[in-house]
Amino acid sequence: MAISVRAVATSNPPLYVTQQESFDYYTAHFDLKPDERELYRRILLEGSIRGRYIGMDCKDDAHETNPDRLNERFLKYARRTAADAARKAMTEAQRDISQIGGLVVNTCTGYLCPGLSSYLVEDLRLGDSVKALDMAGMGCGGALPNLECAAGLIARGNPPSILSVSVEICSATLFMGSDPGLIVSNSIFGDGAAACIVENASAPDPARTGFQLLDFEAGIFPQHREQLRYRQEGGRLRNVLSRKVPVLGAKTARTVLDRLLQRRRLPIDAIRWWAVHAGGTTVLDQVGKELGLNEDQLRYSTEVFRDYGNMSSPTVLFVMKSILEKGRPASGDKGILVSFGAGFSAYACLVEFN
Repeated sequence: MAISVRAVATSNPPLYVTQQESFDYYTAHFDLKPDERELYRRILLEGSIRGRYIGMDCKDDAHETNPDRLNERFLKYARRTAADAARKAMTEAQRDISQIGGLVVNTCTGYLCPGLSSYLVEDLRLGDSVKALDMAGMGCGGALPNLECAAGLIARGNPPSILSVSVEICSATLFMGSDPGLIVSNSIFGDGAAACIVENASAPDPARTGFQLLDFEAGIFPQHREQLRYRQEGGRLRNVLSRKVPVLGAKTARTVLDRLLQRRRLPIDAIRWWAVHAGGTTVLDQVGKELGLNEDQLRYSTEVFRDYGNMSSPTVLFVMKSILEKGRPASGDKGILVSFGAGFSAYACLVEFN
């Protein structure tokens, strides 16, 4: 059965903060040591990011350390941002709520029970018969296993259309400290959501938009778990980000990509479009070297990182949306989505554009 993504839509919280504003705020409101201040200056003022969308009512929310209030803020902005992306996706695909039979939601920046899917079913008025699934702890790579899960539901022949939603409120995990990994995290991560409509490719699609999901591949490398993960500290999520992440991301991405292309008997030059998780400038540089991709092939990832920062799991779908809107792939062109994150994990998805 051929399975297609009919629409990719994105959303962000309303508060936008430039990197200059972030630097000014950190240096004015937190007691930074000289070396901490210098690292913030280098990343925020000399890096490629222009600004980030943040799920806060105001900048002073950056001082919040109460775990309960942080989780409340996560729920507030994850719910709003995810629902907005989902509505946009349904509008773009010309689908109404009666056609949505399933919902798959992934997030790693907050924990809820019941999961976020319960709130989205309510907000979107999807009804009590919808198949709702939550995926937790997948990290920055979570959007691709989410799509694979949605494709699996469609392949069973039950729901007509599935909403696949990736949402992260990384700002709910802001954690001040002298660790360089924390300083990098506080300087590059932003908030956002992406939603896709996944359905049988035979469903009516007069505009011939989107792309077919041809195949997936994944890799889990627990020997590298401590290089990138969240850990609990004082009831809060604290990001662990090692300097090894760019190299690990590139090498694990190469491992899963090689498996996927070999199984499909495709050379790498058969891939016209690349949606690579925009984890950072160094990450993209390493992926480019490992996969033999040039700046032009990575430009959509670079642009997303510049305009939004690293939003964790939805980032790769922001890149795909940019490819669809700016690149305008020809029918039959093949593309690859690549993401990686906590675990250490890596994912790849082969697509063909409609």
